[in-house]
Amino acid sequence: MGTPVDVIDVGTGPPVVLLHSSVSGNRQWKALIADLRDRHRVLAINLLGYGETPPWSGDRPQRLTDQAALVHAAIDGIDEPVSLVGHSFGGAVAMQATLELGDRVRALVLLEPNPFSLLARAGRTEAFAEACALRDHVRRHGRTGEWDVVAERFADYWLGDGTWEAMPDKRRAAFVAALVPNQHEWDAVADPDLVLDDLPREVPTLVVHDPATRRPIRELVEVLREARPDWCFRTLAEGGHMAPLTRPDLVDPLVVSFLAQS
Repeated sequence: MGTPVDVIDVGTGPPVVLLHSSVSGNRQWKALIADLRDRHRVLAINLLGYGETPPWSGDRPQRLTDQAALVHAAIDGIDEPVSLVGHSFGGAVAMQATLELGDRVRALVLLEPNPFSLLARAGRTEAFAEACALRDHVRRHGRTGEWDVVAERFADYWLGDGTWEAMPDKRRAAFVAALVPNQHEWDAVADPDLVLDDLPREVPTLVVHDPATRRPIRELVEVLREARPDWCFRTLAEGGHMAPLTRPDLVDPLVVSFLAQS
C-alpha cells in the first residue's frame, strides 16, 4: 500500500493535477481551481508533510520520485491523459512525474520550477551556490529547532526583503509550521536523475517566470530555454517567485489559456 494522498478533487472534464510550492499546500490553488473546475477535473495534491499527506520518514534522502509517487496515486483509475501544473518545488515534482508518466501527460505547466540539480549540471556554479546557501541555512537552524530563524530568511528570500518583519504573528506561526518538510525537499531538488532530454518532446510545455525573480530560478529558466527550445516561455510583468499565490490574476490566465490550447 502506498502513501495516502490528501487531495482536493473537484470539477469535471479533462483532468489537471496541481502541485504546490514549498511552505504552502494545495490551498494555494484556490483561485486557479475556481477558474478550471467548470471545464476540468482538478486534483490539487498536498505533497509529503502538508495537510493530511504523511511527512517524509527521513530514513534516507528524499528524491523527486518519492513525491511523484503521490501523482501516480492521485490519478490511479483515471484512464485519460492528465495535465500537470507545478509551482517551484511542485514544478520539479511535475517534471519528474512527466518523465515517469510519458504519454499519459497531456500538457505540462511549470511556474518558476526549482530542480536545482540542473544548475550544477549546466555549470551555473554561482547560482547553484546561492541556492545551496539557503539550503544550508535551513538545515543548520532546522536541526536545532530554530525554525523562526529559518523562516525569517526563507520568507525574505522568496517573498521579498522585509516580508518576515511585516508578517502578522498568526501568519508567522503558520509559516513556521509549514517549513518543516522543506529540510527534506532540498535533497529532492538536487536529484541527479532528472534529465531534461528525457522529458517527452510530444508533451506541450509552458514555463512561466518573472525576469526579476531570484538568481537561481532566473538562471534555471535560462537553462530550460537553452535545452528545450520546443517549450513555450512566458514572462510576468511582476509578482516574483511567489506570483502564483500573490498575483493569481497574472498567472492563472496563462495557465487556463495554455491548457485550453493543449
